[in-house]
Amino acid sequence: MIPAFITFRIIDAIDILLVAFLMYQVYNLIKGTIATYIFVTIIIFYVVWLLVRDNMLLLGSILGQIIGVGAIAIIVVFQQELRRFLVLFSTRYLNKAGTSFDNLFTGFTHTRPVINLNAIIQAVINLSKNKTGALIALGRKSLLDSYIETGERIDAVTTNRLIESIFSKHSPLHDGGVIIRDDKIKAASCIFPISENFSLPVDYGLRHRAGIGLSEQTDALVIIVSEETGRISLAESGEIKELDTKTLLKILEEKLLLGV
Repeated sequence: MIPAFITFRIIDAIDILLVAFLMYQVYNLIKGTIATYIFVTIIIFYVVWLLVRDNMLLLGSILGQIIGVGAIAIIVVFQQELRRFLVLFSTRYLNKAGTSFDNLFTGFTHTRPVINLNAIIQAVINLSKNKTGALIALGRKSLLDSYIETGERIDAVTTNRLIESIFSKHSPLHDGGVIIRDDKIKAASCIFPISENFSLPVDYGLRHRAGIGLSEQTDALVIIVSEETGRISLAESGEIKELDTKTLLKILEEKLLLGV
């Protein structure tokens, strides 16, 4: 007869794989940030507690009390990372599976808004040529209302001339970001959260870090035009890529129009 403590069931394998998957996703979210060291410390505390809880009663009791309130501490310390994880999970997995709260309340019918991507791309091309810095957030599921409130409300139809005039160095609204949703420029001069990812290149200024920061905390696509080089980048889910305008247009069509 095989002792119970060495039996290995299929459900145990599934359990291990799920835990490994979650740990990998958490690591991807916090790598390069100060939260990495906190996460490792928590794991060390837990492993030590498992080793001493049956032999060293006093130390085991103290560590047990710390771990007992660990869930609350994790929520407080990792609130931004948890938010990023939920946004990443919903946009990367639920959306691909066709799961949407919109569908639940609209009889499984959902019309995607018409977005004037050509106007956005033309504005980006002109801004890049003139080396005019720009920060443009394109909303998806996230409403971005809290960030809209930090800027100047516009609620105007999206045109390339309007975008270019906003980011003109002589415009009082050129600092901060523009938020576009449902083919409307909702607001300009908005304040975006700065990314705390320490692994970003040192030549990234506040504009790039703000674009990455917003993409970490929401599902928005953020276009960044460098004022120094004119290079165009796209930030999504905390990751940033330098792109040409043709590739940028293709990605925006897939993400915003096709919902890929």
